[in-house]
Amino acid sequence: MCARILVAEDDTMQAELIRRLLLQEGHTAVVVHDGRAAIDEAKSHRPDLVVLDLMLPRIDGLGVCRVLRQNGDIPVLMLTARSTEDDVLLGLELGADDYMTKPYSPRELMARIRTVLRRTHRPAEKPPVLRAGNITVDPVRHLVTCDGTPISCTPGEFAILHAMTAEPGRVFSRRQLLQHTRGHDRASTERAIDVHIMNLRKKTETDPRRPVRLLTVFGVGYKLVGGPHDA
Repeated sequence: MCARILVAEDDTMQAELIRRLLLQEGHTAVVVHDGRAAIDEAKSHRPDLVVLDLMLPRIDGLGVCRVLRQNGDIPVLMLTARSTEDDVLLGLELGADDYMTKPYSPRELMARIRTVLRRTHRPAEKPPVLRAGNITVDPVRHLVTCDGTPISCTPGEFAILHAMTAEPGRVFSRRQLLQHTRGHDRASTERAIDVHIMNLRKKTETDPRRPVRLLTVFGVGYKLVGGPHDA
């Protein structure tokens, strides 16, 4: 698929490399070099994906991600030279769907971009609306409701709920959920699933500290309860 991709990268050489790689794959690439410009461009011309450097001038990548999440569900792939787990998890908590640490392989970057675009691309054939208890997931409209109220989800969070509402009561390991959200089986990033689950509990549970829908199965993973096939 041909997508419109916004690249926010202050390193001009890196930005030009990413732009050329995207053009080679048939995408349209728009490049900006600071956070304020990234926000303005995303608001003026909604992209299909934002490749977002964490260390941007004027407004950093975390600030940009926060604003993007307040105004929609644009997929975000975060690039960071900060390799500490706290920095990565903070970006995920703010709504980034995936991340890569610098230096990165151009081939892997393109593979990650293709994965995100495939996951967020809407198929021509209408899939069914899924329900598990009071949670519904509509893949066509990319809409999640809880107790009849729409809730905003990042693409990663949506992918988790989509998988779990398709099989309510099933216990998913972190690695299995990671495959749904990113298409990559990388044990080093499985903690990202914990962050997505924490965010989903804030949005769907009356008391996120005592969840009754998204349950932890200690030593295994997570399950969504409330559907007709629950154990």
